[in-house]
Amino acid sequence: PVISKCTPPGTLPSAAWTTPASASTSGSAKSATYTGTSVDTRWGPVQVRITVANGKVTSSEAIVYPSENSRDQEINSVAIPTLNSEATGTTTSSIDMVSGATYTSTGYIQSLQSALDQAHI
Repeated sequence: PVISKCTPPGTLPSAAWTTPASASTSGSAKSATYTGTSVDTRWGPVQVRITVANGKVTSSEAIVYPSENSRDQEINSVAIPTLNSEATGTTTSSIDMVSGATYTSTGYIQSLQSALDQAHI
């Protein structure tokens, strides 16, 4: 921890401590970020990063997904935001797949499960 000023031991105000980049606090709710494993799919890898607070996913983001060609970009411009939204607020990887994006959805769900496993959810 970083101390902003010198004070006697045991009297540090809570604002004098900083938290690691992967964890933050807001009142009594702690949040932490977890990155799932990269999952190879037919069209390319998919990898998910989640933020968890109070045992629930508060945000989910695909950080790697197929985007090499215009068809990948077209499919994933719809699929990725939908999958991110489906995963947010959940405690499980049992989310709906996106029609027409089966490979991306499957990779997303597998990477999401990996991140949830790390978070012990």
